Amino acid sequence: MADENQTNEAPAEVVTEVAAAPGGERPQGRGPRGPRGGRGGGRGGNDRGGGRGRRDDRRGGRGGDDEGGEELIEKLVHINRVSKTVKGGKRFGFAALVVVGDGKGRAGFGHGKAREVPEAISKATAAAKKAMIRVPLRDGRTLHHDGLGHFGAGRVTVRTAPAGTGIIAGGPMRAIFESLGVADVVTKSVGTSNPYNMIRATFEALKDQTSPRSVAQRRGKKVADLLGRGGASTAEAEAQAEAITE
Repeated sequence: MADENQTNEAPAEVVTEVAAAPGGERPQGRGPRGPRGGRGGGRGGNDRGGGRGRRDDRRGGRGGDDEGGEELIEKLVHINRVSKTVKGGKRFGFAALVVVGDGKGRAGFGHGKAREVPEAISKATAAAKKAMIRVPLRDGRTLHHDGLGHFGAGRVTVRTAPAGTGIIAGGPMRAIFESLGVADVVTKSVGTSNPYNMIRATFEALKDQTSPRSVAQRRGKKVADLLGRGGASTAEAEAQAEAITE
């Protein structure tokens, strides 16, 4: 009876092993690869998907902040590649000059340096946003009066212009007036073609701009009294004073 039990149990064990063999040989043969494949699949699916999701969230957050705040006009004026000689070779970097403005009388400029171009532009843009100034505009399209500005060897002249004149200015100066929201202006730059000095000289000229309303407040008078001194009648002076928005 013992022999019969052994013979009966042995085939059952053999059958179970053989039944498991066809489906179990591949897992045994791919035993080391299975976990690796599983971990690799986890990296390819979860990590990549999670990384892209985080990057997209960050980008979306930045875009939301920009859209939620005021919309600024950003203009890249100049970018220069610089190099530093170190032991073993040269180390290259980039310097960017950026002008930003809201198109409603506020503008600023900034420069930044970095090893990569996008990072240099972002640094320059951040610096420009911190250094924005307000310039009074007449009718929202031109300057109130002529101005002079100089920085280093650069000298800049800015003049008010009638409607339809357009922006008559060089490359770096044109970027300033476009971001500032000026539609009609005549400018002239002499002494240098360096974009850094030209922009600094232009901002020196814009800082001296004043409006009749600010002058009247400083002198304790009415705007119509100041405008009437030019030979205009009282009615015309009052009409011009009411038309002045800034």
